[in-house]
Amino acid sequence: MQQQKWTVPGAPVRGFVWPAEKPRGVVLLAHGFGEYAGRYVERYHGLIPELVNSGFTVYSYDQRGHGTSDGRRAVVDMNVLVEDHLKAREALRDQPLPVFLFGHSMGGLITAASAARDPRGLRGVILSSPALLVGEDEPRLKKKLAPLLARVAPGLPVTELPTSGLSRRKDELAAYEADPGIYHGKVAALSAGTMLSLSDSLWRRYPQWTLPTLIFHGSRDQITDPRGSRRFHDVIPAKDKTYMEFEGGYHELLNDECRAEVRELILGWLRGHTL
Repeated sequence: MQQQKWTVPGAPVRGFVWPAEKPRGVVLLAHGFGEYAGRYVERYHGLIPELVNSGFTVYSYDQRGHGTSDGRRAVVDMNVLVEDHLKAREALRDQPLPVFLFGHSMGGLITAASAARDPRGLRGVILSSPALLVGEDEPRLKKKLAPLLARVAPGLPVTELPTSGLSRRKDELAAYEADPGIYHGKVAALSAGTMLSLSDSLWRRYPQWTLPTLIFHGSRDQITDPRGSRRFHDVIPAKDKTYMEFEGGYHELLNDECRAEVRELILGWLRGHTL
């Protein structure tokens, strides 16, 4: 499998493409908070190689502040990341193959925001443990102050993401801890505050969502709230929608005990939507 450079016009990000030999479709993949695109080659049960082998050319990029892209490490405005995603989609608009979006965790929120704002040119959307419901159980005052804190102290560390909540597999946790390409610190105020406000604002748009959609989440996810995925599935009026909840599953389901089942779910859904 060959990795090539890909440029997202107007976005200061480093992009990549993994071309399929006989492509039947295109997948634009958005990674999660603190990680990077190439992780989906070596980890996530080899998702990108499997997609390529199944006939899907994969495009992705390290979101600004992540991986090999420029920017203050993991201090990002989610609204800016949505604009980058829309630019990436625009760069794919002229190619003739059906386009699918795949977003994990924070990347799931960015993907959902992008598709909700502009559904044109998309064949379908896959959301993996998406961060659609942020801060649901936080005190009201804390949520009210979050936007202010994001403005006055954007880099202030405010929220810790427990590594132990990523997977039930010790080898995957060890690989995550040892990966120098991953940001291992707390979520900064700018990232947390804009994630909260963006996720909240999108619920007004979801009742107009008609795109074919696959959502999956682990029932024991401690990083993103599975209630958000359940609610999203119930709210969107799309006729073609599927929600799968994996009992006992943690946040990175493709790195968890159920990884083979999850990967086949993704591949089977994509194949079924390119017949």
